Amino acid sequence: MKQTSFLEQPRRGNTHEVQLTPHKRSAVWGDHSKRSAVWGDHSKRSAVCIILAIAVCVTLMTSCGTKKEAPQKEGTLSGEISISGAFALYPLAVKWVEEFQKANPGVHIDISAGGAGKGMTDVLANVVDLGMVSREVYPPEIEKGAVPFAVTKDAVVITVNTENPFAAEMKRQGITMEEAYKVWISGEIKTWGQLLGTADDTPIHVYTRSDACGAAETFAMWMGKKQEDLQGTAVFGDPGLAQAVQRDKLAVGFNNIGYAYDEESRKPNTGLFVFPIDRDGDGSISAGEYFYDTKDDFVKAVAADKYPSPPARDLYLVTNGTPTNPAVVAFLKYVLTDGQQECAPAGYISLSNDKLQKGVEQLRTKN
Repeated sequence: MKQTSFLEQPRRGNTHEVQLTPHKRSAVWGDHSKRSAVWGDHSKRSAVCIILAIAVCVTLMTSCGTKKEAPQKEGTLSGEISISGAFALYPLAVKWVEEFQKANPGVHIDISAGGAGKGMTDVLANVVDLGMVSREVYPPEIEKGAVPFAVTKDAVVITVNTENPFAAEMKRQGITMEEAYKVWISGEIKTWGQLLGTADDTPIHVYTRSDACGAAETFAMWMGKKQEDLQGTAVFGDPGLAQAVQRDKLAVGFNNIGYAYDEESRKPNTGLFVFPIDRDGDGSISAGEYFYDTKDDFVKAVAADKYPSPPARDLYLVTNGTPTNPAVVAFLKYVLTDGQQECAPAGYISLSNDKLQKGVEQLRTKN
């Protein structure tokens, strides 16, 4: 049975006036009879003055009127985009949003994280334009209209507390998929001694996720199961689960790499130690199996297929049907092309050109 945790869940021009003296006015206009010869009777002069006055007013209004904002250039992109979903994709998606809006200030984008399950539910209900999903998109979801665009890749890692008294032995031995199964699925392994092959009876404090999410689904898939099969104290969200492990010396949990590693130092977050996976099952972690000290080393290992997949996985932006909203289409095209340069700096793995091109072709089918 899962237990519910209380942990956090943006001229006038100058004018010049000339004043004529009486002498100059006479020189210009002459006497009254001459003026009449030129202008005719008083009524004609009045009419001409009115016309001249109107012309002057129009000129002044045109050149010195109230300044208005310049209209948007024809073809400038504008509109709104809403995005919700996976914590795993959220940090990179925020960077994509920031860069896209710099080039397209007329587009307003609202983005929030709440788990892959929420992202899928929201997009299929037309609550948002794009759902962030950190797992494979299932056939029933595709039947309901889900169109997945693979946009990057990351992985889920097992996390423990750095002050765990057995940390050194964990680093030496690692954990196999079969052992993880016995910790999170069957519950056969309950103590650190059972896991590490000693007589120690110190209990393992197992943690999992309470929200429908790609991290838990992918982690369970590694063991041939589903999220609902995972045992342990259930905590909401990636940040919440990381905090739970940081506070409990005997804890073991799992996190997306964006929450296991610090973005600036590129090392594991304070209080967290990444439990290495013994992929060959020989009971020890060889030099080729250990690449967890920095986020950069780990990302390179995932790209080189040294880390199992799952729990490494593609991340998706999902639409309900092929998108036709110009702003959404433009954003997706950016993500699949120029936006890929943001992946590595953010600690994600760029997808192959073939996979990215497939997404671009999907957009071209109706646009």
